[in-house]
Amino acid sequence: MRTGRPTAVAAPLVGALALTLLGAPAAQAKDTGITVSKIVVNKGKPIVVGTTKEVEPSLTFSITLPAGYSTSKPDRYDAFPFLYRGDLEKAADTGENYIGPGVYTCYEVSSKKADCEGSLYIDPHPSQEQVDSNSDATKWKLGVSLRLFKANGQLAAEEHETRSATVRLKRAAKVTVNATPEPVTKGAKITVTGKVTRANWSTKKYGPYGGRTVTLQFREKGTDSFKAVKKVTANSSGRLTTTVTAAVDGSWRWVYGGNDTTGAATSGADYVDVR
Repeated sequence: MRTGRPTAVAAPLVGALALTLLGAPAAQAKDTGITVSKIVVNKGKPIVVGTTKEVEPSLTFSITLPAGYSTSKPDRYDAFPFLYRGDLEKAADTGENYIGPGVYTCYEVSSKKADCEGSLYIDPHPSQEQVDSNSDATKWKLGVSLRLFKANGQLAAEEHETRSATVRLKRAAKVTVNATPEPVTKGAKITVTGKVTRANWSTKKYGPYGGRTVTLQFREKGTDSFKAVKKVTANSSGRLTTTVTAAVDGSWRWVYGGNDTTGAATSGADYVDVR
């Protein structure tokens, strides 16, 4: 449970658009004196994105304000982390190769400090530019946007900082399964097939993911856990096929562990009655 009075609930705007809507003139980079620390994105795990579903990875961070500013007046400052690729200023100013927060809430710790929590926002829709190329499946840099405002709402200072931490984005994968025949005679062969596909961020469709090594698992009827049976490599079309000997009733599934550019995937379970 969080404690402390909520001091700000924000949905950040990006670059030039934000300045326009705030009615503030453009300003050259100037030290704000704001410190953003303890940044954690998606609990330290890679972010996996598909082709249609919006993704909102968790985001937590802390803010410390400079002299003359107080957490009791959240309209006087703006500070949040974001992810970017390429040039820091270009990403922050244009929104290109930029992933920012959706909504976040900051809780007042003291007059100068606040702890914030919320989420980033990633939309793979073709109209968006956040993940519009498969090359986006890589490490993204971590940046911070900092702004101070005068009492009249005009921009007092603005800067963008980069941090050494990175966050990896991965393309989502899927695996299907089919075990036949059903039912099967004890001692006969069961053929287990499936297909591995992964998100193509350029076409916004899932395509074959060949050459992947996938683990076949089995869970005996009446038990809770799956156990590995064998490893199988998908062909160039992503198709999986293998045979096993029918022994007892139970469920079969495929598990793909993922890699640096692609997330892990587990198929559904296909139950086979052995008679």
